[in-house]
Amino acid sequence: MTVTHPIRRIAAPLVSALGTAIVLIGAVWVQHARNGWPFEPPPGTPHDSIEIDADTGAVMSHPRVPVDAAATQSLDIRLATVERTSLTQSVRAVATVVPDESRISHVHTRVAGWIEHLHVNTTGERVKAGQTIARIFSQELLSSQTEYLSARKNATASGIMTAVIASGRTRLEVLGMSPAEIDAIEASGEPRRLVTVVAPRSGVVVDRGVTAGASVDPSTTLVTIADLSRVWVLAEVPEASIPALRGGIAAELDFPGSRLVPFPAAVDFVYPTLTERTRTLRVRFSAANPGGALRPGLYGTATFQSAGPDAITVPRDAIVDTGLQQHVFVAAGGRFEPREVTLGAQLADRVEIRTGLKEGEQIVASGVFLLDSESRLRATGGAGGHQHGAPPTADPHAGHGQPPADRR
Repeated sequence: MTVTHPIRRIAAPLVSALGTAIVLIGAVWVQHARNGWPFEPPPGTPHDSIEIDADTGAVMSHPRVPVDAAATQSLDIRLATVERTSLTQSVRAVATVVPDESRISHVHTRVAGWIEHLHVNTTGERVKAGQTIARIFSQELLSSQTEYLSARKNATASGIMTAVIASGRTRLEVLGMSPAEIDAIEASGEPRRLVTVVAPRSGVVVDRGVTAGASVDPSTTLVTIADLSRVWVLAEVPEASIPALRGGIAAELDFPGSRLVPFPAAVDFVYPTLTERTRTLRVRFSAANPGGALRPGLYGTATFQSAGPDAITVPRDAIVDTGLQQHVFVAAGGRFEPREVTLGAQLADRVEIRTGLKEGEQIVASGVFLLDSESRLRATGGAGGHQHGAPPTADPHAGHGQPPADRR
């Protein structure tokens, strides 16, 4: 069996790494000898299309240069005229039906006790105002009734006893007894063992928080009732359409699941903050719902027109967005010249141009990304500069300086 010496096992990878480093250094030296270092643009390239780092002198990003129109016949380029159009646009947003928050009631008891009878058994059940929700036994309320009846029994014509009776009646009302229930115990002379909790409004039980036999106190929500005769519609508007929003804008709401025909509405409220997860702004509509067809949770769409002024716009496909800047290609003098622009409002198929273009200029509207690639290749002296009928450079070292005769 052959045993490899430990030094040989370590030396082999080191020799391989050293060989790789020598090859890389040789490649860099060849680049310096042929083209100079750092990069120098081909002759005739406009200096304003090259981005140079002020500290290192290195080329920044991907520079672009004008491209001859004759060299791009195979790129299927289509031109468009820069024109002034209205910024009025149609905004379409996802809409959801929710209960009107001003028509929601949480039902509580004013005394601590136990639920002996619960008359609402299911969530979604419809109730009417004044309908009995639950009957509760409360030792505190029972004692207060007994004290009140005793004061009435021992009442005299004195003013002090009259004040005590009035105070006792008020206490019973504060603890949740209705005037009719107090009148009933006065007539019978006997306290009521159970106190009745009634619905404060007509609507639908959207939440039932207790069951029969449960212990409750004033902090316990027995049920939540929502009046759905009028509901809210919340629409999530994309961030790009936010500038067009304002209260009172007319809209059309469409909920196919409700089997209702699309109906008009107006923006009732624009929320002050965005939804961070979806980057949308919420707007609210108020809609009548007498038949109950607009059920909370139902999805639909809200479409509204946002009026805007006239402005210079171009097709969206004409914009090349690098992330750091945006530019278009302008057709002038038989060439396509890249020009940086500042964008404004985003429409459905057009984009507002705030600076960089004038009305009536011709720009590339189709094939712009292939043209941008061609422009980059020509800026860096790549193979693209010799395609599409462009003549090759006579001297490969032109504009870069001659390599040294001897670099040994």
